[in-house]
Amino acid sequence: MLKRINWKAIFKGFAWLISLVGTVVLMSFIEIKKQAVKCNKVEILIPGADNFIEREEIDAILKESQGDLVGRDLEKINLHQIEKSIAANPYIAFVKVYADMGGVIAIEIKQRQPILRILNAGGQDYYVDRTGLKMPVSPNFTANVLVATGNILEGFNGKVDTLLTPIAKDLYKTALYVKQDTLWDAQIEQVFVNDKNDIELIPRVGNQRIILGSAQDLGTKLDNLLAFYKQAMPKVGWNAYRTINLKYVNQIVCEKRDSLAIKKMDKPIVPDSVVQQRKSVDSVIKSTIQSEIKKAVVKTEEGTQTKKETSSVRRPKENKVLNKKETEVENKSTKPSAGTKEKTEAKKTDKIKLNK
Repeated sequence: MLKRINWKAIFKGFAWLISLVGTVVLMSFIEIKKQAVKCNKVEILIPGADNFIEREEIDAILKESQGDLVGRDLEKINLHQIEKSIAANPYIAFVKVYADMGGVIAIEIKQRQPILRILNAGGQDYYVDRTGLKMPVSPNFTANVLVATGNILEGFNGKVDTLLTPIAKDLYKTALYVKQDTLWDAQIEQVFVNDKNDIELIPRVGNQRIILGSAQDLGTKLDNLLAFYKQAMPKVGWNAYRTINLKYVNQIVCEKRDSLAIKKMDKPIVPDSVVQQRKSVDSVIKSTIQSEIKKAVVKTEEGTQTKKETSSVRRPKENKVLNKKETEVENKSTKPSAGTKEKTEAKKTDKIKLNK
């Protein structure tokens, strides 16, 4: 009869029962201990370099929500209400509040991380954070992020909110992509929305308007721009073109700048602290681009070797390597009217097909 009893299951159940009773006793002890513990310190942790909100502001929120915490019994302090009050601040993305048996209340805060600052057509000024939510600018801190101006109709009511208009969503996608790439984060300093609702990128190096259009195929467009930098800029210089249009897939349309304008731009300017700082930044960016070019040398040579081995096979017309033989350049001239005697310089446009 005794052999049929499952003693192993009985001992296992008994062990679980003891554990449960122990847990209840421990929780009871903690609750009793908590009733006797008073708050003796409040620790506030705000990691990160952005200082949109200061400790003094958190102290003010705590005092308004719960009054003075130090010296009060822990059981009489509503930690959940503290979390709720702090989380209502538009600069805070996440907050965690907890207390230990030593009487210390810890408050861990994670701030929102802006990636874009928008100055819309109505004069409103606000940030867009990494998650795509609008947030107000701060009197305490100015974030070093991409700035978007121009024909932007996305409004802001002062509260954290989602983006509504397609152009604002495209600006957010562009800023997020640029922020994640060290080269473009250094090269692109501003974004402009023109009257045609095309996004234009304003670079630090080179005096061109880079017409992006929309954020569709954003990665392909910027890959095309990098290929253009690698292949064309070393030959024609950074100021040869007035505009670089990336709206078309695997093709860049460039409007040439007249030679007189280039000469004027090349004239030396009296240096000051701002100019010197700009030159330093430009030098770093150019070095970065040159580094990208060197990284692509091996890949380009491998592609050239492969092309030689398969020279008997015709490639589709849209996949052309940018070189002297295969670059398609179409110069369009705007002629003056017959009754006009003034001599004007022809407007030239280069259409360049790329194969990266």
